[in-house]
Amino acid sequence: MNSDIRWNDAGSGEWHMRRWCTALIIICLMAGWIALWQEEKVLSVSTVFVETKKAALTFDDGPSPLYTERLLDGLKERGVVATFFVTGENAESCPDLIRREKADGHLIGNHSYDHVNLGALCESEACTQIKKTNDAIYKVTGEYPEYLRPPFGSVKNKLDEDMNMIVTLWDIDTRDWEVQNVASIESKVLGKAKDGEIILMHDAYATSVTAALDLIDKMKQDGYEFVTVDELIFE
Repeated sequence: MNSDIRWNDAGSGEWHMRRWCTALIIICLMAGWIALWQEEKVLSVSTVFVETKKAALTFDDGPSPLYTERLLDGLKERGVVATFFVTGENAESCPDLIRREKADGHLIGNHSYDHVNLGALCESEACTQIKKTNDAIYKVTGEYPEYLRPPFGSVKNKLDEDMNMIVTLWDIDTRDWEVQNVASIESKVLGKAKDGEIILMHDAYATSVTAALDLIDKMKQDGYEFVTVDELIFE
């Protein structure tokens, strides 16, 4: 009788041991599955990050005493940087705006002294236009600009090499100066912009400022990050 009881107790112990082993195996399998699931989540997030698109907003002809400050406020609120191709005469007349552009992390480039067609000038006159603007920017910021956007995209061969500057044109021209309509400006960009493209705008019109800030909000939702032109060129 006692031996039967001992046998049953031993059998019961073995049965309980099997249950514990089975439970332990299940726990280990579940832990492994959870770890794999977490890893897949991390990989998914990494993939989304890698696929972020970049665009460069550029503004010509400024700074404008009427509209540039509002644009700078909007860019700062959104944590966005842009590139400003300024004229020498406006840099001289609005030095505080040039200082703020630099302080806010924007890139400042040369757009000639008084918005002339550099391609129509003789070499010495074109060089004077560029040098005067470089000097005006340096006087305010303490740095000479490296990037040149010639008005109308017109410049003679090798002028950039002679002046040791990088000519920077554009991929999308919003023609905001012409249409001065927010919806029309946005339609030139939305659904058409591609990764790595440079967008041409101006900060001399109220409609351009409104459209630029709207474009930032909408393009961010589409996965765009905004950078200065140097980051695109030397990426």
